[in-house]
Amino acid sequence: MTTAYINRIGTAVPENDIHQGFVDYARTMLGTRKAAVFSRMAERASIEHRYSHLAMGDLVDGEVDAQNFYRRGAFPDIGARMAQYERTAPELAERAVSALGLNGAAAGITHLVVASCTGFTAPGLDQHIAWRLGLRADVQRTLVGFMGCAAAVPALRIAQAAVLADPVARVLVINLELCTLHLQETDDLETALTFMLFGDGCAATLVTAAPQGLAMVDFRVATIPDTKDLITWRIGTQGFLMHLSGGVPGKIAQALREDLARSDDGGLLRGEGTQAVDLWAVHGGGRTVLDAVESGFALAPEALAPSRAVLAAHGNMSSATVMFVLKRMMDRAAAGARGMAFGPGMVAETFRFSVV
Repeated sequence: MTTAYINRIGTAVPENDIHQGFVDYARTMLGTRKAAVFSRMAERASIEHRYSHLAMGDLVDGEVDAQNFYRRGAFPDIGARMAQYERTAPELAERAVSALGLNGAAAGITHLVVASCTGFTAPGLDQHIAWRLGLRADVQRTLVGFMGCAAAVPALRIAQAAVLADPVARVLVINLELCTLHLQETDDLETALTFMLFGDGCAATLVTAAPQGLAMVDFRVATIPDTKDLITWRIGTQGFLMHLSGGVPGKIAQALREDLARSDDGGLLRGEGTQAVDLWAVHGGGRTVLDAVESGFALAPEALAPSRAVLAAHGNMSSATVMFVLKRMMDRAAAGARGMAFGPGMVAETFRFSVV
């Protein structure tokens, strides 16, 4: 019986570490009282670095970024942001694929799956990537768009289906997000805190039937009731508008506690309990999200260490984040492991895997 494996993962982030610079900038958007609250929340966020395709500007001179893309009082409209995405996203994807190390075997790629929720263009990002990499003209392309932070899991599910249908398939999966492309000028504290979470990043993954890396077993998705308005991502005239409610962690913890209490095989844990899981690859949507997963499933503090490490090093890179976590697990033997990411809806996308 054929099994699909995540053979290798390559990752890339832009060279501009903007986390502290953004914290300093955000304080200038907020009034004195809000700025004090923001500073306390930033210290508690467990994020040390975030990266952007835009370098921070000189705040003393009133700059937001060094390229003058964001000009105070005149932030770019949606057209300018999408043009920036079209210029910048393929370059970052190429860097991640280079880190993947295809070693001249790009022509052997039969399927290309691209997940992104931070930009649109036609021809699509998938086509731009295929051209830059010199993929074959008949490569089968799939674009997973606007599914938010959880999109990495459906992308892997598509890759698994391709390999199960054709054991000689070689699937390249790209998760690419330019989250910092959607900064908004605001004096709203909750919105500023949301921007503080996100950074840019890309993961490139090779999925084949070759028995090495992470063996994908199966997938399961669940929609958490009464949560459809907690995470939203809408297109505005000046970029995509993110709403991330403070109620998200509580809903996640409640849903996972209910799942843990189930004894049937219909839940995310399939009635097996957490004792059957050696490794947890959880999307680091933020410190409070990881705390909610730890609390909801009653996990040991060290269980989510890889996810917390990625959050500290890169922030939340939307769909790319869980792939960065999986990369950290490639050399850790484990018979039972779970991947999990949350997205708008609010959905929990999960999968079972093992490290071979």
